[in-house]
Amino acid sequence: MSILLFESQYHPPTTFFTGIIGAEALRLEAQEHYRKQTYRNRCLLLTAQGVKPLTVPVVDGNRSEKVKTKDIEIDYRQNWVHQHWRTIQTAYGGTPYFEYYADYLHDIYVQKHTYLFDLNLAFLRFYLRCLRLRTPVELTTDYFPTYPTTTSAPHTVDQLSNTVVDCRDSLTPKVSVALEPDRKSVRPYAQTFGKDFVPGLSILDLLFMQGPAAGNFLV
Repeated sequence: MSILLFESQYHPPTTFFTGIIGAEALRLEAQEHYRKQTYRNRCLLLTAQGVKPLTVPVVDGNRSEKVKTKDIEIDYRQNWVHQHWRTIQTAYGGTPYFEYYADYLHDIYVQKHTYLFDLNLAFLRFYLRCLRLRTPVELTTDYFPTYPTTTSAPHTVDQLSNTVVDCRDSLTPKVSVALEPDRKSVRPYAQTFGKDFVPGLSILDLLFMQGPAAGNFLV
């Protein structure tokens, strides 16, 4: 087994979770410099008008790339929580399991986390419970731009168990890419809008449609 290294993501896409299955641990990058226009503060939902991105505004967005991800503050001067929640309600209010999860999600929003990293972590822990994934979550304490790859078979059990698979920025919220088939595809399920299955959406889409059975679609 290996440790998967990902950046912190806001309502991650389903593909984020397909990769976790069977991993020894999930390691979140906390020491990197923040990067804009990524899943760090963005997610994709399916609405009646098609795929819609939701973006969490951050303080001093123009200078944010000089700040560590864990230190990025959310900008509550903008009424983004109300806007995001209203979009989620409009898109998924009629789904089979919206009421099943709505209160839990809303409670996380109203906590008004100061830091984006903490907000993302709260949602992530909730999703892992919903999907019945017991993968341990750990945070990086140092930043490494690259991780060494093992070119030959590990010689010890410890070497095998400590293998880090660098998945940082392997997923993108760009619609042109997000609509392509997932690397590890989620088994298609009925969605609220359209006739053709749309991959690459936030885990919210799968949870609201499949509820406790959502984990069975992470094939």
